[in-house]
Amino acid sequence: MEPRAVGVSKQDIREQIWGYMESQNLADFPRPVHHRIPNFKGSYLACQNIKDLDVFARTQEVKVDPDKPLEGVRLLVLQSKKTLLVPTPRLRTGLFNKITPPPGATKDILRKCATSQGVRNYSVPTGLDSRVLVDLVVVGSVAVSEKGWRIGKGEGYADLEYAMMVSMGAVSKETPVVTIVHDCQVVDIPEELVEEHDITVDYILTPTRVIATGCKRPQPMGITWFKISLEMMEKIPILRSLRAREQQAGKDVTLQGEHQHLPEAGRQQTVPLSVGRRPLDTPGPETNSTEAGPGSPPGEGAPLAADVYVGNLPRDTRVSDLKRALRELGSVPLRLTWQGPRRRAFLHYPDSAAAQQAVSCLQGLRLGTDTLRVALARQQRDK
Repeated sequence: MEPRAVGVSKQDIREQIWGYMESQNLADFPRPVHHRIPNFKGSYLACQNIKDLDVFARTQEVKVDPDKPLEGVRLLVLQSKKTLLVPTPRLRTGLFNKITPPPGATKDILRKCATSQGVRNYSVPTGLDSRVLVDLVVVGSVAVSEKGWRIGKGEGYADLEYAMMVSMGAVSKETPVVTIVHDCQVVDIPEELVEEHDITVDYILTPTRVIATGCKRPQPMGITWFKISLEMMEKIPILRSLRAREQQAGKDVTLQGEHQHLPEAGRQQTVPLSVGRRPLDTPGPETNSTEAGPGSPPGEGAPLAADVYVGNLPRDTRVSDLKRALRELGSVPLRLTWQGPRRRAFLHYPDSAAAQQAVSCLQGLRLGTDTLRVALARQQRDK
């Protein structure tokens, strides 16, 4: 099948593929396949074709997405006694799970290890400090073209996983990328739909074909931080660790929506620094701050673990000066409470890990001739 060519979007192509696979009864469990990497009848047959690729024979460590149609590839990796790495669901608990079958595992046990349940029961997490070198990447797709352009289900996890592997040195530009699809998922995709952060594929395996795309388009060179939202940073802890590393290496790690205008003056200002998020409760008037204690944000009986205290601000400092310093250091909070007359401010971060990271980053920060005091607000209150 071919998508409509006039004004077609990625979502148009997804909807056409999903609808066609359902209407022609090509889809397999789980159904319906809408909003998924679709499983299809014949997926195991398509997976067997990977044995014919020289790149598979040479590999030692293979990263395979957890999608149902890739189950056959995961089984082949285990049967071939190669290392199988599977991304954690939505990256919430890390980047990879290393599948470790029990000693003397039978073929039936290996089949279980290759399923989503087996990935949960027979795996150990692999962190950023693990020495991982992926020889082959296998991804699921909703649609793919013979030129190597790929469309996923629209959530961006496969692209982000690849970018994270680049950032941690787990893949190189020579690492081949393979996808497994039904023949009907191989369609023409306009090149203008391919974005800088999209991964491309080198091989397409279907039940009837092995397609070498010869794609020369460069793969993503790492994480495109300005496309990462604060909400995504909250959901994916490993992103915060990677960001801290890249920040220390001097890279620009400005997030989506961080460059927002802040008011320049005012006795006390509460400044939201993100877009599209539910703001934290607005602090009360400064006259209430005495009830909160010397280290608490105004209007709160106790500071949150995600709040950072910044003290010893020079008397002539403006909120824009602090804002600029935070941006330069890549430690922009969700919200800033400014108490210039009291020579202090409170920075509100999405969680305690982000707050602790900010405290570490801001140690030794100077504005003018003064070195600022920076601590978790709760610790400052205890002092």
